[in-house]
Amino acid sequence: MKTEIGLLDYLSTRRSIPAFQMCEPGPEKPEIEQMLKLASRVPDHGKLAPWRFIVYRGEERARISAELAKMAIAAKPDLSQEMIAVENTRLTRAPVVVAVVSTAAPHFKIPEWEQVMSAGAVCLNLLMAANAHGYCSNWLTEWFAFDEKAYPLLGVKPGERIAGFIHIGSPQVPPTERPRPELADIVTWAGESA
Repeated sequence: MKTEIGLLDYLSTRRSIPAFQMCEPGPEKPEIEQMLKLASRVPDHGKLAPWRFIVYRGEERARISAELAKMAIAAKPDLSQEMIAVENTRLTRAPVVVAVVSTAAPHFKIPEWEQVMSAGAVCLNLLMAANAHGYCSNWLTEWFAFDEKAYPLLGVKPGERIAGFIHIGSPQVPPTERPRPELADIVTWAGESA
Protein backbone atom coordinates (compact mmCIF):
# COMPACT_ATOMS: atom_id res chain seq x y z
CA MET A 1 0.00 0.00 0.00
CA LYS A 2 1.38 3.39 -0.98
CA THR A 3 1.78 5.90 1.85
CA GLU A 4 -0.67 8.77 1.47
CA ILE A 5 1.25 11.84 2.59
CA GLY A 6 -1.91 13.96 2.53
CA LEU A 7 -3.56 11.69 5.09
CA LEU A 8 -0.46 11.70 7.30
CA ASP A 9 -0.37 15.49 7.18
CA TYR A 10 -4.08 15.65 8.02
CA LEU A 11 -3.78 13.27 10.98
CA SER A 12 -0.77 15.18 12.35
CA THR A 13 -2.74 18.45 12.38
CA ARG A 14 -6.37 17.31 12.88
CA ARG A 15 -8.14 19.65 15.26
CA SER A 16 -11.76 20.25 16.25
CA ILE A 17 -13.30 23.72 16.05
CA PRO A 18 -15.60 24.57 18.99
CA ALA A 19 -19.24 24.40 17.91
CA PHE A 20 -19.87 28.01 18.96
CA GLN A 21 -17.14 29.08 16.50
CA MET A 22 -18.95 27.52 13.52
CA CYS A 23 -21.10 29.30 10.96
CA GLU A 24 -22.79 28.81 7.61
CA PRO A 25 -22.39 27.38 5.13
CA GLY A 26 -23.00 23.88 6.31
CA PRO A 27 -23.20 20.79 4.17
CA GLU A 28 -26.25 20.14 1.99
CA LYS A 29 -28.15 16.85 2.14
CA PRO A 30 -26.09 15.05 -0.59
CA GLU A 31 -22.84 15.98 1.19
CA ILE A 32 -24.25 14.84 4.53
CA GLU A 33 -25.29 11.53 2.99
CA GLN A 34 -21.78 11.04 1.60
CA MET A 35 -20.28 11.86 5.01
CA LEU A 36 -22.57 9.31 6.68
CA LYS A 37 -21.54 6.63 4.16
CA LEU A 38 -17.90 7.34 4.93
CA ALA A 39 -18.57 7.42 8.68
CA SER A 40 -20.13 3.96 8.45
CA ARG A 41 -16.89 2.41 7.20
CA VAL A 42 -15.65 1.36 10.63
CA PRO A 43 -14.66 -1.87 12.36
CA ASP A 44 -17.94 -3.67 13.04
CA HIS A 45 -17.47 -7.21 14.37
CA GLY A 46 -20.37 -9.33 13.14
CA LYS A 47 -21.52 -6.67 10.63
CA LEU A 48 -24.25 -5.58 13.07
CA ALA A 49 -24.11 -1.83 12.33
CA PRO A 50 -24.85 -1.21 16.04
CA TRP A 51 -25.44 2.50 15.49
CA ARG A 52 -27.61 4.87 13.53
CA PHE A 53 -27.77 8.57 12.70
CA ILE A 54 -30.22 11.38 13.44
CA VAL A 55 -29.57 14.54 11.39
CA TYR A 56 -30.70 17.88 12.81
CA ARG A 57 -30.71 20.87 10.46
CA GLY A 58 -32.80 23.89 9.61
CA GLU A 59 -35.44 25.21 12.02
CA GLU A 60 -35.78 21.85 13.78
CA ARG A 61 -32.51 22.63 15.60
CA ALA A 62 -34.01 25.77 17.15
CA ARG A 63 -37.25 24.01 18.14
CA ILE A 64 -35.40 21.18 19.88
CA SER A 65 -32.97 23.62 21.53
CA ALA A 66 -35.88 25.61 22.98
CA GLU A 67 -37.39 22.42 24.40
CA LEU A 68 -34.03 21.38 25.86
CA ALA A 69 -33.80 24.81 27.51
CA LYS A 70 -37.22 24.26 29.11
CA MET A 71 -36.01 20.90 30.45
CA ALA A 72 -32.83 22.48 31.82
CA ILE A 73 -34.79 25.26 33.55
CA ALA A 74 -37.23 22.73 35.03
CA ALA A 75 -34.30 20.77 36.44
CA LYS A 76 -32.53 23.92 37.72
CA PRO A 77 -35.02 26.78 38.25
CA ASP A 78 -32.19 29.07 39.40
CA LEU A 79 -30.31 28.73 36.09
CA SER A 80 -28.55 31.98 35.20
CA GLN A 81 -29.61 34.02 32.17
CA GLU A 82 -26.23 33.24 30.62
CA MET A 83 -26.84 29.48 30.98
CA ILE A 84 -30.41 29.83 29.68
CA ALA A 85 -28.95 31.48 26.57
CA VAL A 86 -26.51 28.56 26.23
CA GLU A 87 -29.33 26.03 26.58
CA ASN A 88 -31.34 27.82 23.87
CA THR A 89 -28.48 27.30 21.39
CA ARG A 90 -27.55 23.67 22.07
CA LEU A 91 -28.26 22.49 18.51
CA THR A 92 -28.03 25.82 16.67
CA ARG A 93 -24.34 26.54 17.10
CA ALA A 94 -23.49 24.68 13.88
CA PRO A 95 -25.51 24.47 10.65
CA VAL A 96 -25.78 20.68 10.97
CA VAL A 97 -25.70 18.41 14.01
CA VAL A 98 -25.66 14.63 13.66
CA ALA A 99 -26.45 12.37 16.59
CA VAL A 100 -24.58 9.08 16.46
CA VAL A 101 -26.87 6.72 18.33
CA SER A 102 -25.50 3.49 19.75
CA THR A 103 -27.91 0.60 19.33
CA ALA A 104 -25.57 -1.82 21.11
CA ALA A 105 -27.39 -4.74 22.68
CA PRO A 106 -26.62 -8.16 24.11
CA HIS A 107 -25.59 -10.58 21.37
CA PHE A 108 -24.74 -14.28 21.48
CA LYS A 109 -21.34 -13.70 19.85
CA ILE A 110 -20.43 -10.00 19.72
CA PRO A 111 -19.66 -8.35 23.09
CA GLU A 112 -21.71 -5.26 23.74
CA TRP A 113 -18.54 -3.30 24.51
CA GLU A 114 -17.27 -3.94 20.94
CA GLN A 115 -20.55 -2.59 19.60
CA VAL A 116 -20.22 0.56 21.71
CA MET A 117 -16.65 1.08 20.50
CA SER A 118 -17.87 0.74 16.91
CA ALA A 119 -20.25 3.68 17.53
CA GLY A 120 -17.29 5.67 18.86
CA ALA A 121 -15.36 4.85 15.70
CA VAL A 122 -18.32 6.13 13.66
CA CYS A 123 -18.11 9.44 15.55
CA LEU A 124 -14.43 9.86 14.72
CA ASN A 125 -14.96 8.83 11.09
CA LEU A 126 -17.76 11.39 10.79
CA LEU A 127 -15.43 14.12 12.09
CA MET A 128 -12.87 13.17 9.46
CA ALA A 129 -15.48 12.84 6.69
CA ALA A 130 -16.73 16.36 7.44
CA ASN A 131 -13.16 17.66 7.33
CA ALA A 132 -12.53 15.83 4.04
CA HIS A 133 -15.52 17.69 2.59
CA GLY A 134 -14.01 21.03 3.64
CA TYR A 135 -16.05 21.60 6.81
CA CYS A 136 -15.02 21.83 10.43
CA SER A 137 -16.49 19.51 13.03
CA ASN A 138 -16.70 18.84 16.75
CA TRP A 139 -17.81 15.79 18.76
CA LEU A 140 -19.84 16.76 21.83
CA THR A 141 -22.12 14.95 24.24
CA GLU A 142 -23.50 17.47 26.76
CA TRP A 143 -26.07 16.73 29.49
CA PHE A 144 -28.94 15.72 27.22
CA ALA A 145 -26.88 12.89 25.73
CA PHE A 146 -27.21 11.21 29.12
CA ASP A 147 -30.72 12.31 30.14
CA GLU A 148 -33.21 9.73 28.89
CA LYS A 149 -36.05 12.22 29.47
CA ALA A 150 -34.64 14.15 26.48
CA TYR A 151 -34.50 11.09 24.23
CA PRO A 152 -38.06 11.28 22.81
CA LEU A 153 -37.46 14.93 21.87
CA LEU A 154 -34.19 13.97 20.16
CA GLY A 155 -35.63 10.93 18.34
CA VAL A 156 -33.72 8.38 20.41
CA LYS A 157 -35.56 5.12 21.09
CA PRO A 158 -35.73 3.19 24.37
CA GLY A 159 -32.63 1.05 24.87
CA GLU A 160 -30.48 3.30 22.67
CA ARG A 161 -27.75 5.68 23.84
CA ILE A 162 -26.08 8.69 22.30
CA ALA A 163 -22.42 8.18 21.44
CA GLY A 164 -22.06 11.82 20.44
CA PHE A 165 -23.41 14.84 18.66
CA ILE A 166 -21.21 15.77 15.70
CA HIS A 167 -21.47 19.49 14.93
CA ILE A 168 -20.57 20.38 11.34
CA GLY A 169 -20.15 23.79 9.73
CA SER A 170 -17.65 26.33 8.48
CA PRO A 171 -15.03 27.83 10.79
CA GLN A 172 -15.28 31.43 11.94
CA VAL A 173 -11.65 31.28 13.07
CA PRO A 174 -8.71 29.03 12.17
CA PRO A 175 -8.08 26.09 14.48
CA THR A 176 -5.46 26.44 17.17
CA GLU A 177 -3.29 23.70 18.54
CA ARG A 178 -3.75 22.43 22.06
CA PRO A 179 -1.42 20.47 24.33
CA ARG A 180 -1.17 16.78 23.48
CA PRO A 181 0.08 13.99 25.76
CA GLU A 182 3.71 12.95 25.55
CA LEU A 183 4.09 9.41 24.20
CA ALA A 184 6.27 8.49 27.15
CA ASP A 185 3.30 9.22 29.43
CA ILE A 186 0.76 7.09 27.54
CA VAL A 187 2.69 4.22 25.91
CA THR A 188 3.86 1.00 27.52
CA TRP A 189 6.08 -1.24 25.42
CA ALA A 190 5.19 -4.76 26.54
CA GLY A 191 8.21 -6.85 27.46
CA GLU A 192 10.64 -3.95 27.31
CA SER A 193 12.25 -2.26 30.28
CA ALA A 194 12.13 1.52 30.55
